Amino acid sequence: MPDMITLNGVTKSYGAVRVLNPISLGIEEGSFTGLLGASGCGKTTLLNLIAGLDTPSGGEIRIGGELVYSDKGDTVVPAERRGVGYVFQSYALWPHMRVLDNIAYPLKVRGVGRSERHETARAMLERLELSKLADRYPFELSGGQQQRVAIARALVFQPKVLLLDEPLSALDVQLRERARGWLAKLQAELKLTTVIVTHDHVEALSLADRVILLREGEVEQDGPATEVYESPRTSYAADFVGGANTFAGHVEPVMPGRGGVRVALANGERLELATGSVPAGTPVRIAIRPRRVQLLSAGIEARPGSMVVPLEPTAKLFQGNDWEVVGNTALGEVRVISPSAPRDGAIFLGIHPDDCRLMLS
Repeated sequence: MPDMITLNGVTKSYGAVRVLNPISLGIEEGSFTGLLGASGCGKTTLLNLIAGLDTPSGGEIRIGGELVYSDKGDTVVPAERRGVGYVFQSYALWPHMRVLDNIAYPLKVRGVGRSERHETARAMLERLELSKLADRYPFELSGGQQQRVAIARALVFQPKVLLLDEPLSALDVQLRERARGWLAKLQAELKLTTVIVTHDHVEALSLADRVILLREGEVEQDGPATEVYESPRTSYAADFVGGANTFAGHVEPVMPGRGGVRVALANGERLELATGSVPAGTPVRIAIRPRRVQLLSAGIEARPGSMVVPLEPTAKLFQGNDWEVVGNTALGEVRVISPSAPRDGAIFLGIHPDDCRLMLS
C-alpha cells in the first residue's frame, strides 16, 4: 500500500527551544500507527503538525500525496482542508450542543444542508451504537459515551486520516480495556489510516500495527509492534516498552568459527548470545523481560543452559493472575512476573540466553 502520510525532515521549535528534531517517515494507507513516548517527547506536537493545528519550523508534509506543508514556497494547507479527523484528549465536545448537532457540526462548516447533515450524522450514530443518545447533551454522557461521540464527529465527513490524541486516558481501567477492543474493531472495519498518540505501551502494542517510540524529539525506535517489544534496540526502548531488566556487561572474544557474542556480566558470569558480530571490549547491555525470567525455589529446576542468580526479594506483589517479585542480585535490581507465588526459603532466578537481547546503548 502507498503511504498516506509522508514527513520529510519535519522540525518544530518554540523560540530557541527545539522540540522536534528532523523527522522523516511514511505512514502506510489503511495502517494503524502508534506514536508512543513519555510526556514532553514531542508526540502530540507531531500529531498537531500533521493535522495542521500547529505549523512546523521546517520540512515537508504530504497527506494522500498532496503537499500540505513545505518550508519551500510557504505552502500551508489549513487544517479544515487536509481531510483529517481529530479526536482530542479532552474530547472537546461543545457543551451547548446536543449529541446529534455535535456530530453534524463538521458537515455544517463544510456547507452541507441541515437535512443532509442530520441524516448523515444519524447514520454515524447508528454505526457506533449511539442512536439513543442523539438528543442528550455532553454532560449527560459517561466518559465512554463522550469518547464515542468524539470519534463519530471525527469520522462523519469521511476523512482520509484519523488522528487520536490519547483518547483512552480519561477512562477507568475496565472501560479502557473494552474501548481498546472496540477501537481496534472499528479501525479494521473502516480500513482508515489511523495514528494514535499514547504514553501507555500496552495501548500502543495492542492497537497499533506499527509503533514509533519518541524520545526528546527524536525517533528512538520504529517498527512493527512485536519487534519493538521483542527486540528493543536501546536500553531506553527496553525499559519504556514493557519495563525490561537490563544488565551492564562487555563483549569478550569468542573462539574462531563460533558465531554469536559472549558477554561478561558484573557477577562474573558469561552469556553467549546468538546475535550479530560485536567487537571484543565493546560495552553493552543485556535486556530480558520480567516474564521471561524464571523464578526458582525448592523443587523447581532452571531450564538447561540458564544462568542461575541468587535473589534477595525486597517486594512480593500479588496481581491477581500473577505475582510480581522485585529484588536485588549481583547484577542489580531485577523484576520478575511469575504465575506462581514464590515459595519460602532461598530464591534464585533462571536467565536463559535465548530470552536475552543485546543492546549497544
